[in-house]
Amino acid sequence: MHTLVPVLFALASALSNAIATVLQRREALAVPSSAGFRPGLMLDLLRRPLWLLGIAAVITAGVCQALALNTGPLVIVQPLLVLELPFALMVAAVLLNRRLPSTGWVAVALVVVGLGVTLAAADPSGDRTYVPTDRWIAALAACAGVIVVLSAAALRRPEGRVRAACLGAACAVSYAMTAALMKAVTHILDDHGVAAFFTAWQTYVFAVAGGTALFLLENALQAGPLVASQPAITLGDATVSLALGVTLYGEHVRTGWWLLPQLLGLGLIATGVVKLARIPLAESVVTAGKAP
Repeated sequence: MHTLVPVLFALASALSNAIATVLQRREALAVPSSAGFRPGLMLDLLRRPLWLLGIAAVITAGVCQALALNTGPLVIVQPLLVLELPFALMVAAVLLNRRLPSTGWVAVALVVVGLGVTLAAADPSGDRTYVPTDRWIAALAACAGVIVVLSAAALRRPEGRVRAACLGAACAVSYAMTAALMKAVTHILDDHGVAAFFTAWQTYVFAVAGGTALFLLENALQAGPLVASQPAITLGDATVSLALGVTLYGEHVRTGWWLLPQLLGLGLIATGVVKLARIPLAESVVTAGKAP
């Protein structure tokens, strides 16, 4: 029961994020694009009702994710969010009145089986609620450095797969950093109350990290095809979150020969995600409503 609660909240978060992804992707591609980062992009999107509905879904997903992280370890909650992409294509199929092809269902099965194998082999455990400041400084500095490097690399490339992949990877690091901070602030609120929540530095860094992730996501969606950005976002978030769970929160996964089935599971997930991103339905989601 203790593990079931965060799992259910994580699944609800993945579904809400999937709805948000479909709505935001369609709207992001319906406004003018640019060769560099464009601050006006957010202003354009704020005028579009469907994008605002997507933001509401993002908020719902965030609440569910916060509850999941408050009741379970990062190394269980974040990998389950890999299911966002299969959910997103199912939602897109309903909205576009189309069927997910048989190859799509095979890819969904690969993701689900791969996730199950990985988590079963890893057998995550541990759930520290307090992280020393020196560990935060090292982890946040490392994540920020990677985000800057990936963003700089993206800006040196024209629109296309490489740029989208770099921005997707930067977005993934931002997502993972946001999740780690979200876990911290939910425990601060739960253990010490509202006053401590609003005076804790983690709360404000969490807000900055979340805003950065959203900004990078919107630019990644405009930069290139889904097959380039989505695998980087999906797999990068899970991988970096796993590293942060182990280094910050003292969570544990099995090592030794157990690494072999874990790698097998990750391979199945990667194969499934790439296959899902390549199917025509996924392409229709990212091209529908694109501005000329």
